[in-house]
Amino acid sequence: MADKERILEDLSSSVVNLDEKKVDEAARKVLAEGIDPVEAVEKGLAVGLRELGTKFEMGELFLAHMVYGASIFQMGLKILEPELKKTPREIKRLGTIILGTVQGDIHDIGKNIVGALLGAAGFEVVDLGKDVPVEVFMSKAKEFEAELVGASALLTTTIPMQREIIQALKREGLKCKVMIGGAACNEEWAREIGADAYGVDAVDAIRKAKALIGVA
Repeated sequence: MADKERILEDLSSSVVNLDEKKVDEAARKVLAEGIDPVEAVEKGLAVGLRELGTKFEMGELFLAHMVYGASIFQMGLKILEPELKKTPREIKRLGTIILGTVQGDIHDIGKNIVGALLGAAGFEVVDLGKDVPVEVFMSKAKEFEAELVGASALLTTTIPMQREIIQALKREGLKCKVMIGGAACNEEWAREIGADAYGVDAVDAIRKAKALIGVA
């Protein structure tokens, strides 16, 4: 038991301390010791990423730390992924969110951080990547019966795509909530296009995503 707790703590601290070597070693120990990979994610990697998010929110860390921390989280997740696919259990999910950077925009650092934090918070994240057409947002929202759609835009020339996504979802009669984010957006723009929420940063986005589905 002590060994398992130590390995879970190593997973968590590797993310907080941005330690690539440690996350690799800890994740491989999870597999070697036969520890439940779902527990390794929930009580190890996700705990570390949430702590990193808290530090960022309090101004103790910079955006670069969050970017690196999200990549450390993904490194550990990738090692555990084969076993996660084998396990009959599933990570408890709050809901499904379709996430992507809108068509014409290839910036994805902020989106990737948000996606990693959403996953750590308990959401099923379907990351569509960058330069994503409106039709893909719509079709994936329908396919996965998503509760939320997150559309990121960093360029002022691409934010109109966020409005088009909202309009397309409404035309299809899809009831999912829409959250927008990115450097080109603000609260006023969100209200103008009828978005359900605007995420100022990654931590704010996770808080608002939970609020949209009624989770404290």
